[in-house]
Amino acid sequence: MPAPMPEEFRRRAVALAREGHKPVARVAEELGISDSGLRRWMAQADVDEGTKPGLTTGELEELRRLRKENRVLKMERDLLSRAAAFFAQENVLPK
Repeated sequence: MPAPMPEEFRRRAVALAREGHKPVARVAEELGISDSGLRRWMAQADVDEGTKPGLTTGELEELRRLRKENRVLKMERDLLSRAAAFFAQENVLPK
């Protein structure tokens, strides 16, 4: 997966595309990015600006962070559960 473009580049690309002097596909080609990528950036900018409904960039970042944290916590819980079961078996005295 390619590295994400810097936010300033995205912002300027969206502004350039919105000027309307050139078709979005042409702007994307000149910038060396995909047409669909530039259109996604434009749609996300609309959400961030409040002109369209959806999750803002900040909310999406928080959601990604929370999902990652949730995965880690589930793994830790499972590991602790297995460890507790293991140690419980070890503490059973043979008769």
